Amino acid sequence: MTVQQPTKTTCPYCGVGCGIMAEVAASGQVTVRGDTDHPANLGRLCSKGSALGETVDLDGRLLYPEVGGRRTTWDAALDLVASRFSKTIAEYGPDSVALYVSGQLLTEDYYVANKLMKGFIGSANIDTNSRLCMASSVAGHKRAFGSDTVPGCYEDLELADLIVLVGSNLAWCHPVLYQRIVAAKAKRPHMKIVLIDPRRTVTADIADLHLPIKPDGDVALFVGLLKHLFETNSFDRDFVAAHTSGCAEALSAVVALDALTLVERTGLSHAMVQSFFDLFAHTEKTVTVFSQGVNQSSCGSDKANAIINCHLATGRIGKPGASPFSVTGQPNAMGGREVGGLANMLAAHMDIDEPADRERVQRFWQSPTVATTPGLKAVDMFRAVADGRIKALWIVATNPVVSMPDAGNVEEALRNCPFVVVSDVTANTDTIRHAHVRLPAAAWGEKSGTVTNSERRISRQRSFLPLPGEARPDWWIICDVAKRMGFGVAFDFQSPAEIFAEHAALSAYENNGTRDFDIGEFENISAETFDRLEPFQWPRRASSAPLPRMFGDGRFFTSDRKARFLAISVQDVPRTTHAFPMTLNSGRIRDHWHTLTRTGKSQQLSQHYGEPFAEIHPEDAAHHNIRDAELVRVSTGSAFILVRARVSTRQQPGAIFVPMHWTDQFASKARVDTLVPPVVDPISGQPASKNIAVRIERFVAEAYGFAVLAHKPKHIDAEYWALAKCNGGWRVELGFATSRENWATLAAELFGEPPNAETIAFHDRQRARYRFACYRDEALLGALFLGPEPVAVSRDWAVGQLAASHPRAAARFRLIAGRPGAGAIDKGATVCSCFGVGANEIAAAARRGCGTVAAIGEALQAGTNCGSCRAEIRTIIDAQTLEAAE
Repeated sequence: MTVQQPTKTTCPYCGVGCGIMAEVAASGQVTVRGDTDHPANLGRLCSKGSALGETVDLDGRLLYPEVGGRRTTWDAALDLVASRFSKTIAEYGPDSVALYVSGQLLTEDYYVANKLMKGFIGSANIDTNSRLCMASSVAGHKRAFGSDTVPGCYEDLELADLIVLVGSNLAWCHPVLYQRIVAAKAKRPHMKIVLIDPRRTVTADIADLHLPIKPDGDVALFVGLLKHLFETNSFDRDFVAAHTSGCAEALSAVVALDALTLVERTGLSHAMVQSFFDLFAHTEKTVTVFSQGVNQSSCGSDKANAIINCHLATGRIGKPGASPFSVTGQPNAMGGREVGGLANMLAAHMDIDEPADRERVQRFWQSPTVATTPGLKAVDMFRAVADGRIKALWIVATNPVVSMPDAGNVEEALRNCPFVVVSDVTANTDTIRHAHVRLPAAAWGEKSGTVTNSERRISRQRSFLPLPGEARPDWWIICDVAKRMGFGVAFDFQSPAEIFAEHAALSAYENNGTRDFDIGEFENISAETFDRLEPFQWPRRASSAPLPRMFGDGRFFTSDRKARFLAISVQDVPRTTHAFPMTLNSGRIRDHWHTLTRTGKSQQLSQHYGEPFAEIHPEDAAHHNIRDAELVRVSTGSAFILVRARVSTRQQPGAIFVPMHWTDQFASKARVDTLVPPVVDPISGQPASKNIAVRIERFVAEAYGFAVLAHKPKHIDAEYWALAKCNGGWRVELGFATSRENWATLAAELFGEPPNAETIAFHDRQRARYRFACYRDEALLGALFLGPEPVAVSRDWAVGQLAASHPRAAARFRLIAGRPGAGAIDKGATVCSCFGVGANEIAAAARRGCGTVAAIGEALQAGTNCGSCRAEIRTIIDAQTLEAAE
């Protein structure tokens, strides 16, 4: 029997762009490990990457084209898409149609989608969910550098003497970069780390200084820093004079910012501000890493330029260990930017507003037309769907009904749109349920092409699984529609290698070094060479040497080759009101990704947080009479969500954090983006998802419940419910506004009333506690625990009962009692997802003398893979130490 060799590919999650070795066993089981040769991760993987093997099954996959909810042929589906788009364009013009695409696409998919819309349909109405992620960084780069160029590389994180993390929970959102920094700091303890974030995230645990800044106070902080650098003679005056322009204007704009205003706008003490300013001023090797806390703001572009101004002032750009560094959220957000995936860009980093660039792209493509003006950015695009300007919309590889701001109105717009096409991997999403045509796309492991990570590194993503059912790669689907619209010759690609070659050729076309993006070395690449392509950083001009850093020579991509300072004024960005006094911040958590379509399939990744929650400071919880683990209603007046309360001092008073991931597929009422207003940055069009005025109140539940089920329930009759995959089935959290006379009916609905099954029950009516368990032979089919307060049953122990054998009545009644029997192990809530280590296990090891995180790692492996759980491990150790001291 032939043994399949491991396939080198890349991770489909964040913008770190980790290399992966994927292996398929004879049984079909997929295992992954980090690729030690890949320069992005050098063998490291986070919890999400480590669990990729759990996400490639065909459960819930869209496998066949559908029209009107019924299976059809590819010919019928694509004919319909092509004819409806062509008819709409003919009747209403090219701007009546649009594509909304995704940073999950490969560069080759992105390229043909952009080519179709801008070069052949003739409209720039193609935008991407990267608009929600990186648009403000793009705007900041272009305003300062004349191009969307990330100057630094990952090695700079290990060479820096000071790393400033702005709006970045690196430990959870980019764990492999976090681990590179942790390792570097261990080797060079003098390295300093500053975290600028309203929340005390787990990333704060490696910071020498945490600045708990007010939401959107970053502009004031970095404008103040620029003023301080000037006043303390910390400018690199030679660099500023020779390689920049606009410095005098930028300084004029900062004069009015006095110390009192700075403290008021940032919410920081004068001592904190001064400590940070002194560190920055006196540390030559400084890298400022900025991410979604900067980008997802109504002033995100100004935040980016305020940071870049400080690096230009000190000449700290493009040097080893010194650069501003925007880290991307999605695996191919940068690849999408390279091909013009945003509505205000052209391919190969050319500008849609520049007539010469438009003419050049049209001539290269030999297209009948080219878009002459920017298209509609994401928020405006869905407004145009709502008001009828866009009459045909094609959504590719994204779930805007969950991820877009004003998500309720986005859903209503799709519901009323005359023609909606969705290409996706998943058969049931909040978005695809509104599609007239559903097209089954290839998933990670099945598709082949390239992606670009945060340090401009292009890597191959390779297929190692066959295409299931009738699924097809996105590039194939888009090209086939283009051919049916009459654009056949221009889209007659036979492979991703051919598309990549054209993409490379366009990047070099009439490029004399005035454009940053150039990979002309690969314009004649063969299929065989493409298949063997090793990771490389752009630019890679023909016969050029690799260039890990940009701008080290002081030459930029503006007309005079000088970088631009931006004059930035400090504006107050109030959000809260008397009626809505709390600030909501949304974002990612450690083990989940975007809208759960991939990570929701993994039981390993659902162990840490199995339901949506609101993190609330104890003072606010007490004020609103909310206890930990109760349910909380978060509202804006026009919309509300129901989530679990998590009381934590990591949150500032007056602010709450709610994860972005939960959808109608996984929870009853937890789409947080229904609360996010369509407020955008005026330059980038990026929505503000970090500063939303809300109010909170305790949801008065008369009963709470928890269930473990061998099968996914078809319907859940509860005001609050949240589903999570677990080993052997599903776990369900429940909340009820009113109690019920007959809880047995609910139990039967959850268990599905399987034949030949036996249900046992326990009722304590006086204390309103009820327990049910359903068995077939020795297997547990389901258990339900109900009470007037949040159910205290150990989730991990209860989940483990699904895989256990229950031959005797004693074991079955122990389950009904809700606790392990004598000698049984309850490992507690999962802390380390990579190795499935629970809080009780860590606490027990700490009591046995494992007094450090390293010692826990040696004893239990916890914290030795991605390391994202180390802060929690340390908290448990500290709690045991304190308990012993008392």
